[in-house]
Amino acid sequence: MTRPFFLAFSAALLASTSLVASLPARAAAPDPKAILTTYADIGEAGYADAVAGAEKLKTAVDSFLAAPTDANLKAARQAWIDSRVPYMQTEAFRFGNPEIDDLEGNVNSWPLDEGLIDYVDTNSYGTKSDSNPLYTLNIIANKSLKIGNQTIDASKITGELITSLQSAGDNEANVSIGYHAIEFLLWGQDLNGTGPGAGNRPASDYDTKNCTHDNCDRRADYLRAATDLLIDDLKKMEAVFAKDGPGRKRLLDNPEEGLGAMFTGLGSLSYGELAGERTKLGLILHDPEEEHDCFSDNTHNSDFYDEKGMVNVYTGTYTRTDGSVIKGPSLKDLVAAKDAADAKRVDDAIKAATDAMTVLKQRADSGKEAYDQMIGPDNPEGNKIVQNVVDTLVAQAKAWEAAVAKLNIKITVEGSDSLDNPSAVTQ
Repeated sequence: MTRPFFLAFSAALLASTSLVASLPARAAAPDPKAILTTYADIGEAGYADAVAGAEKLKTAVDSFLAAPTDANLKAARQAWIDSRVPYMQTEAFRFGNPEIDDLEGNVNSWPLDEGLIDYVDTNSYGTKSDSNPLYTLNIIANKSLKIGNQTIDASKITGELITSLQSAGDNEANVSIGYHAIEFLLWGQDLNGTGPGAGNRPASDYDTKNCTHDNCDRRADYLRAATDLLIDDLKKMEAVFAKDGPGRKRLLDNPEEGLGAMFTGLGSLSYGELAGERTKLGLILHDPEEEHDCFSDNTHNSDFYDEKGMVNVYTGTYTRTDGSVIKGPSLKDLVAAKDAADAKRVDDAIKAATDAMTVLKQRADSGKEAYDQMIGPDNPEGNKIVQNVVDTLVAQAKAWEAAVAKLNIKITVEGSDSLDNPSAVTQ
């Protein structure tokens, strides 16, 4: 569970004095509106690439459902992995942009109690949860759903139905849509614990002629509907930063607050979210259920591209899926114009975090060890690699903290009990 973490810097908000006026008169200091324009351009392009990735995923899913073979399932899984590359680079736009945060829950919520959606292995998953009455609701198997005092007609699985069940019972673990619901539908549960191997759902779970685990037609309807919803929600995110989008307008109308939003997103993702909730928590507990992409064992890629997304925002540079590059005035330019020592500190911290992420990614890509194995107990070598990711992400956030203090910008960054009060997560 996260809690606010306040960076230590000047408490004075910029009021009547503009940011430009507060900076030294140097030609290299960029106009805040130019920085924010670059930021919005990268946001629009990043979400457009995420839409394109999701549309390729839909094509692969449709091909698989038309012919549910092992080869087509493998292709759909790869399309899901590929679609994560542009999306994860957009996560640096979270936390500081309310329009994005309002949509993000439908796109990338985790962790999820997968028994809400489909069959599970009860030996490992259990049959009930004290914290979630809908732990084994199994939408796919049941045409009528009982939620509290309400009975819901689920005779036909549609986008409207599964959207209505997102966070059902006001429980965040009831994730019915988004990337991770689709991931579960493609891979199934990872029953390997901290041992080798990912989820291994058979293609026959979708083969109506030779169906395994029943309800193959409804499972196909669910996968199809969830994929369509993902595309729709990503398009809404893209529109936030379009030329006439509400996010772009908000940022440019309030440039001082806009710069704060940029640093808030970077600090919150680096510190509380990625270093804390997604990494340190699982390492403390040695729990593969705390792995972000836990069904596919793709966490190393998602983490790596989260870091890349933060670098994109800070440097004002984004390489699109088609190879074209967006580049413009950046926070990096702003920090360098204010204080060369701070600029070097941030550059060094970014390099260290990127290097740590690269080691993590290369270890997993090589087949030596997946992320959930690295966080396992009695694995000092793997644990050390993951801990280095945590440490460098924290240092990166603190380097931005120092730069923010010199710029006299006020931000509030998400924290994490895993970092701020680790004893609380083991109780």
